[in-house]
Amino acid sequence: MTQRDDAIIIGGGHNGLVCACYLAAAGKSVRILERRSIVGGAAVTEEFSPGFRNSTLSYTVGLLDPQVIRDLRLQENGLRVVPRPLANFYPLSDSQSLTIHNDPHQTAKEYLKFSKKDAKAFPKFMEMLRDIASVVQPLMHRSPPVMGANVQDWMSMLHTYKKVNSLSRSRRRDFVDVFFMPVEDLLNRWFENEHVKATIAFDAIVGNYSSLQAAGSAYGLLHHALGELAGQQGVWGHAIGGMGSITQAMKKQAVSLGVKIETSTEVVRINIKHDHVIGVSLLDGTSRIASSVVANVALKHLYQDLINARDLDDEFRLRVTNLKTESGVFRMNVALSELPQFQCVPHTTMQDFHQSGIVIAPTLSYMDRAYHDAKQGLWSRHPVIELMIPSTVDSSLAPPEQHVASLFCQYFPYDRDWDNERERAADHIVDVVSQYSPNFRSSIIARQILTPLDLEREYRLPRGDIFHAAHNLNQLWLNRPLLGYSSYRGPMKGLYHCGAGAHPGGGVTGIPGKNAAQTILNGR
Repeated sequence: MTQRDDAIIIGGGHNGLVCACYLAAAGKSVRILERRSIVGGAAVTEEFSPGFRNSTLSYTVGLLDPQVIRDLRLQENGLRVVPRPLANFYPLSDSQSLTIHNDPHQTAKEYLKFSKKDAKAFPKFMEMLRDIASVVQPLMHRSPPVMGANVQDWMSMLHTYKKVNSLSRSRRRDFVDVFFMPVEDLLNRWFENEHVKATIAFDAIVGNYSSLQAAGSAYGLLHHALGELAGQQGVWGHAIGGMGSITQAMKKQAVSLGVKIETSTEVVRINIKHDHVIGVSLLDGTSRIASSVVANVALKHLYQDLINARDLDDEFRLRVTNLKTESGVFRMNVALSELPQFQCVPHTTMQDFHQSGIVIAPTLSYMDRAYHDAKQGLWSRHPVIELMIPSTVDSSLAPPEQHVASLFCQYFPYDRDWDNERERAADHIVDVVSQYSPNFRSSIIARQILTPLDLEREYRLPRGDIFHAAHNLNQLWLNRPLLGYSSYRGPMKGLYHCGAGAHPGGGVTGIPGKNAAQTILNGR
């Protein structure tokens, strides 16, 4: 007789593992079904060339919820994170660079090289973001209301209003600006120097396939400022062993709580009877039975591939079809014979830079051209690139005196002939980095290329969207994933969402998984 579980979780990414741990800790029988041979989703560490391992997709830690770290005993289960000594290093030309520190006041001193006005404004700007974050952060840990569906939802709306209203009038105006303004307009209000504005704007465009002039594009500044590492707000770091060490620690906790994990197990259909999920069917022809099914997969994959169209009304299917999904991201991992050296700084001073993010995005106009190239169907002639070299702090990733690096590149549109263009695009990225670091090209031993099409094929990210659905104004909070379904519930009984397509969105946070588990356990 087939065993019946309380919950089946489709997808063993980090949010699915988090959700499973909370449900199992509450006494529920939980089964995770993962299509790939390993759990972790986009947070995995894999060998891509003999002796060289790296974080395949997600590549840095900064948003992982401290409560999740504590509740899942991640440190006791082996997780170790080393903070970056600096936030980011920006090579600007052969002779100029800009260093972003973890301390805003130190960064302000760096900005003095470019603008006294901007150096004075920056600590105040960061204080403004922190004030808004203090209001927004608690809301990320609450299930959004469903537009007054019941008294509890009206109370949630009132709670949100009170949180925002607790800010001063000036900060409430800033709150509206951060959520609704184009990032370029917001930064133009505060700063004058193009290099300074670019270093701040970078956080707003990571994974965000939209113009700097798009309404709401400033929100990305806040989303990436909400994280905490080792008690420090806004600090990022390296997971020793790569990002897969996070999900392996989660897996260890899940197994200790009795969660059953099946890998190389692909779900092809969610079975529904009388508007209630009853389990899933698998690619091998077998099935699993459960009272609830929790989807840790992208919403388009869930509703277009795993649920029969007859079980959804026409408007719902149309809304899912119209979800904006595309990041314009091209990922590459490279094995290096030596560390890249940058012409703009002496080789002897590079250690802290090598351990931090190295970003090629010197001005707002550079970023804007990169976006508009892609919107015309081209890949960016001058792409925005973040280079990370985790082997500088983690010798387990590469052979002695050799290294691995992650390259996160924008913008590369989905609608290209990627099967034939992948190598040429990778060569182009190497050429751009080599303009700033002449030894970079000759140091490459091997490379792993992940185009937007690869992200869709291998990781089921629709059109390569790293957030499952874009962080647009109309796809956040009440509207994530869709208006009326923001409380982690699907349109039929027993179906839940726990992935990045649910509130509060993408990034390795664990918050959607935690919030979904709370919704299930509360019986909402």
